Amino acid sequence: MKDLTIILPIHLTNEKTDDLFKNAIKSITTQTVEEKPKLLIVRSNDPKLKSYLDQFDFQNLEVDIVENTGDTSFMGQINFGVDNVKTKWFSVLEYDDEYATIWFKNVFKYSNEYKDVDIFLPLVVDVTAEGEFINFTNEAVWAMNFSDKMGYLDNQCLLRYPNFQTSGMVINKEKFQEVGGFKSTVRLTFVYEFLLRATYNDLKVFTIPKVGYKHTNMRPDSLFWNYKFNQEELIDSTEANFWIET
Repeated sequence: MKDLTIILPIHLTNEKTDDLFKNAIKSITTQTVEEKPKLLIVRSNDPKLKSYLDQFDFQNLEVDIVENTGDTSFMGQINFGVDNVKTKWFSVLEYDDEYATIWFKNVFKYSNEYKDVDIFLPLVVDVTAEGEFINFTNEAVWAMNFSDKMGYLDNQCLLRYPNFQTSGMVINKEKFQEVGGFKSTVRLTFVYEFLLRATYNDLKVFTIPKVGYKHTNMRPDSLFWNYKFNQEELIDSTEANFWIET
């Protein structure tokens, strides 16, 4: 699977984000594959961020940087990035996360065997901002009686167990756009809503049973951190009605 682009959205830079961003990029450059994926950075129009990216050493990576002046939510940044992807497959890397060095090597191997799969999910290690282990995510499909077919995520599994992550996923661009991409109107639970929509539209979603991604969970100032303390500001009537109807 060499026909692949990594989308990395970033909207600001400061002392806190610098080390995180460097580690995220390092997790691409150290991948155990001969040909590294392309990197597409979706940035805001912040002048400081533009200057930072212009001077950043991306080593041997093929990098494109695009400015998103439209919907600046995480979902909007990803959708905008997908519109600019020229490869068949893309992946999503958050600037405070990291790929495991074997992730794309494993995706390449599994994609050769599982040719019907539209979305490959990594087994995710969730950590705190200090790097402390929280839990694993996406592993439920490998437990008995969660999925109709071991390893595959289906809508019945989602209805029984909603805790899944799409960060780090490798997905067919055409299929992503066919089902409508991420919904910006669903702010907090857009991942779950997207996976429900994908599986109800018969996209094949498979979790590779090896750790492939480190996700920083509950980072101060993140969406989920804000939700913990400011729920009324994040969940509007549109999203509340969606969950009632679901």
